[in-house]
Amino acid sequence: MSALLDGVYDGDLTVSELLEHGDFGLGTFNALDGEMLVLDGVCYRLRADGTAERASGTDQTPFAVVVPFDETLGFDVTERSTREQVVARIVALAKSQNYLFAVRVRGRFESVTTRTVRRQQKPYPPMREAVANEAVVTFSDVDGTVAGFRTPLYERGIGVPGGHVHFIDDAFTAGGHVLDFVMQHGRVDICKGSDLALRLPLDSSFASADLDPADLDDQVRATENHGPR
Repeated sequence: MSALLDGVYDGDLTVSELLEHGDFGLGTFNALDGEMLVLDGVCYRLRADGTAERASGTDQTPFAVVVPFDETLGFDVTERSTREQVVARIVALAKSQNYLFAVRVRGRFESVTTRTVRRQQKPYPPMREAVANEAVVTFSDVDGTVAGFRTPLYERGIGVPGGHVHFIDDAFTAGGHVLDFVMQHGRVDICKGSDLALRLPLDSSFASADLDPADLDDQVRATENHGPR
């Protein structure tokens, strides 16, 4: 994540290689060409106009997090719930914030508000500039999945601390990076992660990137635009 903030938008890992390590996750694509969501072993590209499509196995990524999703905790949502209310139930059920939790929220949504980065051109600007004019798209009365991770604070710089989730509808034709949602009903499944395997790109842009800026937390908040954490 620190490398993305510094404008390192190209990686050498393909989608096919990525899927060897997990069937669930999120990330982005080279040149920040859309948001990534991996569900049930299929990788999708979520574009700035709110559309979604299946990614190619040869597409490459500079940043992605995946896990073999094996739900160990969960609960049903039986009444209208805001993102903040769903997050509060997840935190209470998980008990500890010292693990990486993969979270899958499936059901009917009254609304899902998203934004998605646009493809960047070289020379790449810092991420704070790249996301400055992102379009916001709101989906209403939609069935779909909000999926992603709750990452512990000590992993800042590797991942996005707090909550980081993407959305895709059940038709797999629309979605984006989630800013907020209101859920009508559905199911929340949680997978606790205890192992971390990290792969770094071997190229000059990563080698020379500033991965520990003094304002790291501020940059993450500015670029990810979190809702409740």
